Amino acid sequence: MTLTTNAATPATLVPEARRMEFLPGLFGRKLMLVGERAVFQFMSWLAPQDYTGGMWNFHELAGRPLFLSPATEKRFRITCETNGYQGEVSAEAAGLIATLFALSHLSFQHDSDQLADAYLRLYAFAGDHPEAGEIFKAID
Repeated sequence: MTLTTNAATPATLVPEARRMEFLPGLFGRKLMLVGERAVFQFMSWLAPQDYTGGMWNFHELAGRPLFLSPATEKRFRITCETNGYQGEVSAEAAGLIATLFALSHLSFQHDSDQLADAYLRLYAFAGDHPEAGEIFKAID
């Protein structure tokens, strides 16, 4: 299933049969549970009024892990205390923002080329996302 209208290549949902490969592919085997938890924690911090847990989608680009997003159609009010951003975005964009925060945060704690590559790949993808303006304001 295609979700975004990325000019280069659209992100797709990871098929159920390959979900177990996603987290190690994005964060590395040693950090896969830490990475997943970091995304959930950043989502709770960024959208405390709207995020209450639930199922998550995994997105990939050309077969490579890209980001996680809440599996819902609802929109999320995002507030970032560190940069003053306040806005409302789709669940997909909210997950993209939370994943960028998590990858950045973890890259300062762990020396990992995999984390750096994942962050750069997602950052580049975010530039072509329909909500790019809001995404970049939120992570600035």
